[in-house]
Amino acid sequence: MSVRRLAVLGATGSVGEAALAVARRHPDRLGVSLLAAGGTRPARLLELAREFRPRRIVVATAEAAEAIRGELPAGTDLRCGEPALVDAVGAGGIDLVLTAIVGAAGLRPAAAALAAGADLALANKEAMVAAGPLLRRLAADSDAKILPVDSEHAAIHQALRAGRRREVRRLVLTASGGPFLDRDPATLDTVTPTEATAHPTWNMGAKISVDSATLMNKGLELIEASYLFDVPGSRIDILIHPQSLVHSIVEFRDGNSIAQISANDMEYPIRYALSHPERWPRFNDGAASGLSELLESTSELQFRKVDPEAFPAPSLAREALVRGNGAPAALNAANETAVAAFLGGAAPFTAIVPAVAEVLDRHGREAGGAEPATIDEALEWDSWGRRHAREVLAQLRG
Repeated sequence: MSVRRLAVLGATGSVGEAALAVARRHPDRLGVSLLAAGGTRPARLLELAREFRPRRIVVATAEAAEAIRGELPAGTDLRCGEPALVDAVGAGGIDLVLTAIVGAAGLRPAAAALAAGADLALANKEAMVAAGPLLRRLAADSDAKILPVDSEHAAIHQALRAGRRREVRRLVLTASGGPFLDRDPATLDTVTPTEATAHPTWNMGAKISVDSATLMNKGLELIEASYLFDVPGSRIDILIHPQSLVHSIVEFRDGNSIAQISANDMEYPIRYALSHPERWPRFNDGAASGLSELLESTSELQFRKVDPEAFPAPSLAREALVRGNGAPAALNAANETAVAAFLGGAAPFTAIVPAVAEVLDRHGREAGGAEPATIDEALEWDSWGRRHAREVLAQLRG
């Protein structure tokens, strides 16, 4: 059995750590060749470097590099900056790249990995939202696979193995509903970042936790699912499922549906992506894992429709998907900018979705031309969305 050479981008984040836990348990199957991180946790990055001894480490800035230079294991090359990361994943010698870089910043490395023929384990939904058709084209040209790491898309990927694509009637993404599912909307203007990032069922980073609170994460996942699985948005639905155990459902044209069920633990979809097309055993850590154990600990599985008045974000994403012409990239960029403003104390929680809606409206009034044909063109729409989001947020502040 050959050992696959693995790169982990976003190594010190929650998804990166979970991916490395899988690599740690399967050293006969995965060898870590590259670690990339922002560099905000230098002590942890050094620990990982000493444990896995990758050939190369890439951090975001020269300052982050200086913080660990001289303490790395012998033979580990240290680089910094996005160009160095793009070169590292695009130079060959890597079989599988797991990217968990937050936001559109992960787009160029993802594209470089696919162009080099590496399979891409994609936890960075924003890259697929901003340039999904381009990434699929790169994968097709190099015979590489895009393996989704988001729990919902990993669930669909598994359920689709039960039938053929032409037999699919619709896809159903599930959503926990976030921390404010049943909260009075009149009280949301006082929400703090601490409250918004206190997800009821998942342990996630700050940005995606806020996206879950607004349900923008489901809107982005709808766009991602459409691009990944070549299914129009009109045939993709969203259901609220507070228990977060049924991760997605595929309904086939004969009336049968396949639902994927597992514990709300990111190790499951990560292990699925890293082991595909095999299924590696889960190490017994005492946690509920099989269906029977999960049902023993859960009294009921609840589902309800999304209220578009309470959660308008998914409707905005549908609009962007139908419109195309850079609208998904602009929507994603506006959302990233608005969420960052909220987390930084520069905007209230209730300004996030209205700001995104206004940017999307501006796109409809001002945009022209065709779909982005290159990664650079997709990133131009990203820049456009960020610029307009900053203007809108400034106006909302008065």
